[in-house]
Amino acid sequence: MNRTTLTGHERRVKPAGGDERETGPARRPDADPRRAAALLAALLTTVTLCAADAVARSYPFGSHTRDVNDLGNQYVPFHAHLWDLLHGHADGGLVLNWQSGYGSSFLPDIGTYVSSPFALLVGVFPRDEIDLAVYVITVLKTAVAGAAMAWLLLSLRRGRWWAAGLLGASYALCGWSLALASFNPMWLDGLIALPLLCLVGEWATAGRRPLLSVLIVALAWTANFYTAYMATLGAALVLLLRLVLAQPPWRRALAVVGRAAVVVGLGAGLAAPLVIVVYSGTRHAYPGREAHFAPVGADDLFARLLPATYSYSSPALYVGITALVLALALPFHRKVPVRVRAGWTVLVLAVGLSLQWAPTSLAWHAFAAPNGSSYRQAFVFCALLVMAAWHALAYGLPDRRALGAAAVLLVLVAAVAGRSTLTRQHAHHTWPVVLLAVVGALGGLALLSLRHGRPVLAGLAVVLLLGAQFGEAAATSAVATRMRLSQMDDYAPWGDRQQREADAVAGADAWPEYRTEPGRDQTVANDPMMVGGQGSQYYSSLTSDVLSRTLTALGGGWTSRGRSLQSLDNPVTDAVFSVGARVHSPPDPHQKWLPRGGGPSTVTREDVPPLVTVRPAAPRTTPAAFGPSPYRNQELLLGTRVYTLPRIALSGARRGDEARGLLVDGARTLTARCRAGSEVFLWAPHYSGTAQLADGVGQQLFRSDAAGTKIAAMQPLGTVTVSGRVRIDLLPDRPSRVPARGAVGCLDTGGLRAAVRQLKATGATEVTVGDGTLHARLPAGSTGTAVVAAPRIAGWRCSAGGDEVPAGEFHGLIAVPLGASATSLTCTFHPPGLRLGTAVGGASLLALILLGALSAVRRRTAVRSGERPTAAR
Repeated sequence: MNRTTLTGHERRVKPAGGDERETGPARRPDADPRRAAALLAALLTTVTLCAADAVARSYPFGSHTRDVNDLGNQYVPFHAHLWDLLHGHADGGLVLNWQSGYGSSFLPDIGTYVSSPFALLVGVFPRDEIDLAVYVITVLKTAVAGAAMAWLLLSLRRGRWWAAGLLGASYALCGWSLALASFNPMWLDGLIALPLLCLVGEWATAGRRPLLSVLIVALAWTANFYTAYMATLGAALVLLLRLVLAQPPWRRALAVVGRAAVVVGLGAGLAAPLVIVVYSGTRHAYPGREAHFAPVGADDLFARLLPATYSYSSPALYVGITALVLALALPFHRKVPVRVRAGWTVLVLAVGLSLQWAPTSLAWHAFAAPNGSSYRQAFVFCALLVMAAWHALAYGLPDRRALGAAAVLLVLVAAVAGRSTLTRQHAHHTWPVVLLAVVGALGGLALLSLRHGRPVLAGLAVVLLLGAQFGEAAATSAVATRMRLSQMDDYAPWGDRQQREADAVAGADAWPEYRTEPGRDQTVANDPMMVGGQGSQYYSSLTSDVLSRTLTALGGGWTSRGRSLQSLDNPVTDAVFSVGARVHSPPDPHQKWLPRGGGPSTVTREDVPPLVTVRPAAPRTTPAAFGPSPYRNQELLLGTRVYTLPRIALSGARRGDEARGLLVDGARTLTARCRAGSEVFLWAPHYSGTAQLADGVGQQLFRSDAAGTKIAAMQPLGTVTVSGRVRIDLLPDRPSRVPARGAVGCLDTGGLRAAVRQLKATGATEVTVGDGTLHARLPAGSTGTAVVAAPRIAGWRCSAGGDEVPAGEFHGLIAVPLGASATSLTCTFHPPGLRLGTAVGGASLLALILLGALSAVRRRTAVRSGERPTAAR
């Protein structure tokens, strides 16, 4: 049985009856090599990322935008809203976002998107450089991840500082980071967390730094609990392997595991006020797509180990050829103890297999199948691969036998990967990069083994290894950037268009007297956060179920299967939601599929009721009151009939189409009759193409898809002529359908104005709002039900002169019954889960204080009794 000696930073294993052999760094000298290694890793990572973007001509080094997919639609707008909060320009605060979704819970969004300490750096940039701010944060996070890994490697075992820096950069520039996390910047906090949590495991083994350990765990889980969960699992596996290899007495091993569990529990507990709020937010969110895991083939799996390959739906396992060769050489490296070789090899293989098995994949993703990429945990595998490579190098350079075996395995990996479409389709850049990387890696390692004290050869070897890492990582990043841009939706960074929109919104804004909608011609899905105003547009993983279903019932459109809500350009819903000003912008020139247009942003204004109205009688409060017609649903919220729903006829319609809707597979004409002067609207959620009213002002674009990821919003087409005849020309861009009944609605604008006058006469005389609060002064003698023009999301509590109680619901909106003498209304928003999270966080903080006090007492007692205290820094 081996026994372990662990004192401070020194870690050695002493076999029974044998000599001491090193398994970690010796006591730190005055110049800690970990600092130099961390600096090298950060510098190499930063230079590589910037060079790759320059090669790809990507922002900010070229004309190609970085804002692909959710980066442009979600993450940049959330950082823009954070900027507004930091500078006091936002409507709302940390608790409630009044700008998006007509009032949405913001604390869960903070915990999901911008709770990282790095996100606060947006505040030092100008508002119109928000894209640059997000880019700098992305690069900085990646560099810090490389530095943290370099520091960890030298903490696991002493070795060459430059090699630790090289492998730290390999981890930071892994395929997962370049292909996925580079445009999901909040995931990069998990990339940083993993090596830091492994350090926490080392400190738990040595019984050191308990307070710092708890703070690191708390910070990791606060910054991004989703990837922190995966990083915690990975760090736990590393700790268990280290204990197995060290073979301490089982009581000591249990004590180490116990200390680590307490640290993680306390740290996660401190993060609970945010984590539990996010979890509660997901319970009230609109359900996303139900995903089913399907593993990729071995050819694609091995292809992603190579540089310059890209795929969104396969595991990005690339860590660089040097790290891969070293990891492949580890099982054959005779200088490394057999237990170390076997342990790290088994762990890497086990985690690699867990990526491909549905039950373990589900466990890695917190038992919720992810929408989108199914391999979000791949960074853990990359980290383990880099740690295995470090052990192959730190014990001494692999000999020719080990490197030869690694080369053979690399050839087999390349042979299997060669069957993948990921390498065949991009062979012109994949294989040249692989060849040059192999030459640099094997050449550098060979020179190191031949140097025999000659510094010139050693310097040349280091240059070869660093150059190979730089070149292949830069090429991989550039390829990923180009491929994302060609395969995903993309959006322009902040420019003249957004500035004109923001200026138009600012000129019309009078919140909370009325709302100002940024408009239907949006630039990104979260336009209110980007350009201001208080709109219905909202895109988040936490978009509430009640908001999505309410706006859909009113004729709203959406993408991302109901989680990305669009503006509904309709005077009835504008009256219901107190939208008194609406911005109209020309089509975004960056979107090539949109019709060309130009001109300035304009503003239309409407006389609308206040944010709080009073309805004469207690309404039905169940959402089931909504029917199939969005026109009738709008009237339910308005309280007055204002639409005529005419019978329609479609040219070329086929028999039997009524049940599924009228098929439109070519140019068709829809006809109906309405009263002259009424406004014509078309509701066709599953139609894709253009629609134009004969003698109307222009075409309207409808966007939907056959897969059900997006539906089209109701659109205004124009005014009915004196003849009363309505003719709508349809030109689809794919075979699609129009409802056989209720597709066309004709709005009586005079009736709408009368309804608005009535709601204004009985509505609130004054409304004030704050972060999670709303106060309204009501006319004397108000009876019935007060209705707030905001979605009744979970967490609202209201009082109309009595005790505060959970708010009621009026067809998806906040409703409060009024007593006979009610003259005011007060509502407050309490994020679901915050009370429980605060209690858990408080208990964790109290436990941490008690443990700290107990530790201090024990140290003082030990000093008084002449004993040497245990290091607990």
